[in-house]
Amino acid sequence: MNRLLPGPIVIVCAAAMIHSASAVPATDVQDLDDRVLVVEGLAGPEAVHWDADQAVWFISNFNGEAAGDANGFVSKVASNGEIVEREFMTGTDAHPLHGPRGMRIIGERLWVADADGLHAFDRHSGEHLEFIDFTSFDPGFLNDLERGPDGAMYLTDTGDARLFRIVDGAISIAADADLPSPPNGIAWDPAGSLLVLAPWGGGRMLMRYAPDTGTLSDGPTLPDGGNMDGLEPWRDGLLVASQVDRAIWFLKDGEAEVIIRTPGRPADIGLDAENGRIAVPYIALDRVDIWVLPDAP
Repeated sequence: MNRLLPGPIVIVCAAAMIHSASAVPATDVQDLDDRVLVVEGLAGPEAVHWDADQAVWFISNFNGEAAGDANGFVSKVASNGEIVEREFMTGTDAHPLHGPRGMRIIGERLWVADADGLHAFDRHSGEHLEFIDFTSFDPGFLNDLERGPDGAMYLTDTGDARLFRIVDGAISIAADADLPSPPNGIAWDPAGSLLVLAPWGGGRMLMRYAPDTGTLSDGPTLPDGGNMDGLEPWRDGLLVASQVDRAIWFLKDGEAEVIIRTPGRPADIGLDAENGRIAVPYIALDRVDIWVLPDAP
């Protein structure tokens, strides 16, 4: 894989753009008793992604070590929580799944981040279609991915605090040394027309990245929590999984509220926006819990 030189990165730190989200007193926080579905029989589930066309959840499973053991898999789960096929996607002998994590559907492909690269699977059949090898970049912990409006894929490296950009299989570094915290989750925020990065390792300030200019800027800061993982846009705001306080936050218009208290550390959440359901995986608990979001149909 050719290594492309990154373009210039501009850091925007104007005081007007740095703000802390104010906490909104939560009047109806959900907890364990409010779950509507539980998916058990998993093996270290790290991420969940909803396929609206098929009405199924894809769940990536570490199944042991997150790197190097060649036994990870992606499960296919029906909307009612029933496991359709536990090891639906496993990779190939040449390019097996080790510890699959963040996922994103682009067209007919499910792209899956793994220890040493990106896998593409047919989202209907589960067939392995492509592998993009990142080993020449000595990845730390490739984690979550998103598609930008430019058609490029963006992949976080939490282990080495980098953001990669991938176009037609060619890899470049979009941001690295200027990131204030290692990025974990990543999502396109249609309300702000920017990519949003969730911080890992102590910070509570979300970062924004503009693909068209290569500009990084400070986003809002959660009033509590930390070690943020999954992000999902919802109702012109963002759902944020926070592991320090075991909570799902909803962040909108400079205000933040806890909407769910989780029994374990929430990893990369999945969202069925049409039906207002959020799926929360816990690596250590080997399960995924599903809740109905506030005011959902």
